[in-house]
Amino acid sequence: MTDPDALDRLAGRLRAARAVTIMTGAGISAESGVPTFRGADGLWGTFSAADLATPEAFARDPALVWQWYRWRQGIIGRAQPNAGHLVLARLEARLRGVALITQNVDGLHQRAGSSQVIELHGNIWLARCSRGCGAAPDAAAAIQPGEAAPPPACRCGALLRPAVVWFGESLDEDRLDRAFTASRGCDVFLAVGTSSLVYPAAGLPLVARRAGALVAEINVDDTPLAPHADIVLRGRAANVLPALEQRL
Repeated sequence: MTDPDALDRLAGRLRAARAVTIMTGAGISAESGVPTFRGADGLWGTFSAADLATPEAFARDPALVWQWYRWRQGIIGRAQPNAGHLVLARLEARLRGVALITQNVDGLHQRAGSSQVIELHGNIWLARCSRGCGAAPDAAAAIQPGEAAPPPACRCGALLRPAVVWFGESLDEDRLDRAFTASRGCDVFLAVGTSSLVYPAAGLPLVARRAGALVAEINVDDTPLAPHADIVLRGRAANVLPALEQRL
């Protein structure tokens, strides 16, 4: 059971904060039925990342990569935002200076009502040019019916690829800069459902702590962040976040 004193303390700090930064990871989406990539039931236990989520894999077999991503879209499309997503969307309007950073690519935060989301790892519902011609991300091309649909083409003639960050690729500099700026400038940093294993995202709460912010973690498991957090709330985001909201 979540510590009520810790919830009260966090709620008080959130009410007083001039800026709040929230970062979410796979754990919050797992509560909606979206498989994670790590853990006993993670997708990488069934599929090889080297075969499906690298630029080399796409160059070798773009049809296979698109088939897999459309299969993932089918799973994500049936999922619904959970109570944790909905609370975070409401906090955007209720608290001052909220920045929501996510490592997830599923778009569940937007479906829950969050309007200002920094998607560090991209969005599975968008496609972009594999040649980098500069064409804007294409949503329609990424959402074609059927896993066997052919890879979509960009207007420049190159293939489109899922607009997500693959292994071996760098994060978008603008999004990363925004995430670091929000982390350095917040009074409270809340990490929700993230393993705190993947950098540079895992370094953001530490940046916030060095800048003087209170760092809180909501997670069902121990993580490398826990020893550095001021408040640790063990439990599911869909349970802990509504309990926190009631205290605001």
